[in-house]
Amino acid sequence: MPLALLALAISAYAIGTTEFVSVGLLPTVANDLSITLPTAGMVVSVYALGVTVGAPVLTALTGRFRRKPLLLAMMGLFIAGNLLAGFSPDFGTLLAGRVLSAFAHGVFFSVGATIAADLVPADKRASAIALMFSGLTVAIVTGVPLGTWIGQNFGWRATFLAVAGLGVVGGLGVAALVPRKLSQPPAANLGDQFRVLAQPRLLLAFAITALGYGGTFVAFTFLAPILETITGFSSATVSLVLMLYGAAIAVGNIVGGKVANRDPVRALAWLFALQALVLFVFAFTADSKIPALITLAGMGMLAFANVPGLQLYVVQLAQRHAPGAVDVASALNIAAFNLGIAAGAFFGGQVVASPLGLAATPWVGGLFVLGGLLLTLISGALDRREGHAPGLAGPAHPGTALPNTHA
Repeated sequence: MPLALLALAISAYAIGTTEFVSVGLLPTVANDLSITLPTAGMVVSVYALGVTVGAPVLTALTGRFRRKPLLLAMMGLFIAGNLLAGFSPDFGTLLAGRVLSAFAHGVFFSVGATIAADLVPADKRASAIALMFSGLTVAIVTGVPLGTWIGQNFGWRATFLAVAGLGVVGGLGVAALVPRKLSQPPAANLGDQFRVLAQPRLLLAFAITALGYGGTFVAFTFLAPILETITGFSSATVSLVLMLYGAAIAVGNIVGGKVANRDPVRALAWLFALQALVLFVFAFTADSKIPALITLAGMGMLAFANVPGLQLYVVQLAQRHAPGAVDVASALNIAAFNLGIAAGAFFGGQVVASPLGLAATPWVGGLFVLGGLLLTLISGALDRREGHAPGLAGPAHPGTALPNTHA
């Protein structure tokens, strides 16, 4: 594998860290800026909305730009966004920095996937893309708890400045190691995206993604305050618990990919059912340390285990209902993942601010996931009515079925 993939993976690590580290920083941000937890939760939802809008729109608008200069420009935008967050004097400036980083995020992964595939022979493209996206998984396991620890000990601004430093390292690696001559794939315009959105079956699949994946974020967004105020962990211990959660996510990604290979709809139905169950159980175990840790391990495994199946199912549906726009459908599903994050964070904030309070976020998230389960069962029934048995669709485009929620 060429060294250029390492530069892409480091950049992905920085981007993955900045997306999810805000979850561990919410209590610190809220205390420092004298705002409520639901308001602080906007640093999660605004970022996710930025990726939701930025990924499809900016990717279409920049489709004719050369790949390497565009990638470097996105890394520059990412660094600028984190510097703005790191030096922000108020909450509004912090949100502005998050939006800039989010715009860079969406385009970087869309462009980075094509570059990674272009760097290796055809029979190694999936492995190359997986290596680049491994930066995201490593970020969840190590970057988020480390960033949380930095924020708790040196202030939340220091975390964003550290991430900006990681972005500089990744950007320098891209500048030095990624070749200038790269293939230029055909640009997908906004019209292609609207044509995909006109397909009812794909819209149903995007809704499954948003509800089933986003449901966990009703509770996950406020996991740090739950662990501190309800479970009784110290702020220093929370970063260690987040490492456990991240490790469970990494395992869940692998397991989820394996179980979804043959029949993604059946796998998603079981995964959503278990995911909802664990969220409901967490509502009862959150006030006791050992049961809470056990439940969190299961919650982490199931939170991202559905990602490969959701991506694969969208690709299969697109091959049947929009065969000329499979990649566009895959990119729009990425937007659906992030719309789910934004909705989960927003509604979680509403629950925290309501009489239900912080302790209700797990079971409310479970209701979201049950909604995703219901839509999955409906979509599966429509597949059977159309005469499509599991696995009839051809293989996915390399990388589109990978556990990537951030392209």
